Amino acid sequence: MAPARGEVIGTGPVRVALILPLSGSSSSVGRAMVNGARLAMDEASRTGGQHIHLVVKDAGAGAETARTATQQALAEGAELILGPLTADAVGLAGAIAKSYDTPLIGFSSTAGVATDGVYLLSVLPEAEIMRGLSYARAQGRSAIAAIIPDTPLGNAQAEALRLAAGETGMGVVGIEMFENEAQARAAVERLAPAMRSNLVDTLYIPGRATAPSFGILLEAARLPRERVLIVGSADWEGDAAIAGQPYLAGAVYPAIDPAGLAALAPIYRSRFGSEPHQLTTLAFSAVLLANNASLSLATPPYGNGLVSPAGFTGRDGPFRLHFDGRGEYGLVMRQIGPQGAITIDAARLGGLPLASSGGNATDAGIPPAAEFR
Repeated sequence: MAPARGEVIGTGPVRVALILPLSGSSSSVGRAMVNGARLAMDEASRTGGQHIHLVVKDAGAGAETARTATQQALAEGAELILGPLTADAVGLAGAIAKSYDTPLIGFSSTAGVATDGVYLLSVLPEAEIMRGLSYARAQGRSAIAAIIPDTPLGNAQAEALRLAAGETGMGVVGIEMFENEAQARAAVERLAPAMRSNLVDTLYIPGRATAPSFGILLEAARLPRERVLIVGSADWEGDAAIAGQPYLAGAVYPAIDPAGLAALAPIYRSRFGSEPHQLTTLAFSAVLLANNASLSLATPPYGNGLVSPAGFTGRDGPFRLHFDGRGEYGLVMRQIGPQGAITIDAARLGGLPLASSGGNATDAGIPPAAEFR
C-alpha cells in the first residue's frame, strides 16, 4: 500500500479516505466533521475494533481541489471515499471514484449528483417531504397546498412534493412559488378560500427564514388554525423565531433526531473544547458504516453491501443507501410547542419516492446548515 499523504486516524488494515474542506470558508464545518470521525473511531475501538484507518485530505474551497484530493486518495489505495461536502465537488470526485470502481459516500443534499456507486449520506428533500406527508396522511389529512420560495432548493422541494403526494395518495391543491413579500402575501390570499372551506387540510411552508412571516400572514387572513396542519421542513430545526411565532404552535416538521447530537455534545466539548456542528454526527455515522466488519473486510471491500435494504444504524438513528445513490435518513417528526419543539414521532425511514427530482437542491448538508444553501 502506498504511503498516505494526510493525517491518519486509526490503525485498521483497510484504507478509507475522508475528504472534507479544511481550508476556505467551510473549514470550520469540515474540521468539526473530522472531529466527529475521530470520535467514531474511538467508539469503534471500544466496541468491535478498528477495521479501517482514515486518511484525511483537504477538499479545499473548490470542486477541483476535492477532485485532486480524491485522485490522490485512490492512487494511494483507498477502498472507500467519504466526502466531499458540496454537490459540485461530489460530482467531480464521484466521476473519478467510478473510474476506479471505488464507492464514494458524499455529504451533499443534491440528489442529482447521486448515481450507482456514488452515494449520498444526507437528508434529501425527497426523503424529508416523504416523511412529512406520510405523517400527515397518518393523521387523516388528504389535501395539501404549498407556498415555497422560488429558489433552486424550492424548485426541488416542489417537485419532491408532487412525487411524495403521488406516493402517499395525497391530493395537491396548489403549489405557490414566491420571490418576495408581495408574492408571498398574494399566495396566502389565493389559498385562503380553499383552507377556509376545508378543501386544503395541510399546508407545506418549508422556508426557514420566511416561516415566521407566514405565521403573521396566515393569522391576518383569519384562517382557523385548527383546520390546517402546517408542515415545515428539516430546516426549521433550532430556529427561535419559528418556535416563538404563536400561529405556528402545533406545526410539525421532519428532522434528524436531535438526541444523537445532544448525546455526543458533552464528549465533543470535553475532547475538543468547542460545540459540535450539526453535521458532526453525519461524519460519525459515515465512519461507523465504513468500519462495519462485514463491509470493510469483505472481498472486495464494501461493494453491494452498502445498499442493504435493512439499512444501518448511525449516531442519529436508522439510514440506508439506495442503488441509485440516493440516501435515506431516518427522521423524527417534531412539533412546535410552548417550550420549543418536541419530538412527537420516533425516527423512521419514510421510503423515498420512486423517482427523483434530480434538481440542484442544495450545495450540501443537513439543515439547518444554511451556509450551504
